[in-house]
Amino acid sequence: MAEAFSAHERTGELAQQLAEFLERHSRVLVLTGAGLSTASGIPDYRDRDGVRRGRLPIQGPEFRRDPAIQRRYWARSMVGYPQLAQARPNGGHRALAALEAGRKLSDILTQNVDGLHHQAGSQAVLELHGNIHEVGCLGCGARCSRASLQSRLQRDNPGLNETMAKPLPDGDAALDTDTLADVQANFVLPLCEQCGGVLMPDVVFFGDNVPPARTASALALMEAADALLVVGSSLMVYSGFRFCRLAAAAGKPIAALNLGRTRADDLLALKLEASSETLLPLVAQLLNADAAPTDLSDQRGIS
Repeated sequence: MAEAFSAHERTGELAQQLAEFLERHSRVLVLTGAGLSTASGIPDYRDRDGVRRGRLPIQGPEFRRDPAIQRRYWARSMVGYPQLAQARPNGGHRALAALEAGRKLSDILTQNVDGLHHQAGSQAVLELHGNIHEVGCLGCGARCSRASLQSRLQRDNPGLNETMAKPLPDGDAALDTDTLADVQANFVLPLCEQCGGVLMPDVVFFGDNVPPARTASALALMEAADALLVVGSSLMVYSGFRFCRLAAAAGKPIAALNLGRTRADDLLALKLEASSETLLPLVAQLLNADAAPTDLSDQRGIS
């Protein structure tokens, strides 16, 4: 009982520290990563030491030039996407939405592609790496929802409809060697209904760059901010770490709420090792910002 009470007290102390950090700064930019969404059932990429788990990700240039890699990607996505589509915002997402509504933070810059910030009711969100729930044609630029594409995938590849596999981040799944071999031979690749072109999720693949206009918008948010709060990110990917470097160079304080080390540990003014789904709601309560805006989870139209 004493140990449990001590842990509860420690969590309260950490929440107080973060609440004071937010109170000291009028324009706090929040940078979020995969660790924020693990409580929503979406696996993250790295362990507590920042080491990447599992296989290497598909590279964008490889995807665009190789139909075999496209089939492999879409087969895994067909199996893994339903779990991602069912994910709902957790307490951390909802607390950030409440803090934004209460003017305790300015904007959210997220490395996540799961759309959970918008579902939680956050308004000022820039999705640095895109959104997995949208798909675009590399030929004509036509767009469709990932949910509608799932129906086509299941119709054209009924042999995979009952396949069970370990879910991976971003709606992916770990298919066994035999299933992958069958996919290579028989999987019907989804093509654009407008021009027959290659379809690609509206996300930034490894090996690709964030679109210049989006990068410019993100950099403008960092320039306008007077502090940076990192939530659920090890910052091992440079597209996120760069904002810590920019903040540090400008003398803007950085706080991080993350379970495990981050690439920016030596730049932090405040490091909080705690669960974001537990700590952020406490922070919102301390700042009288715990009346969260409408949760849009059930209005998304994803089946």
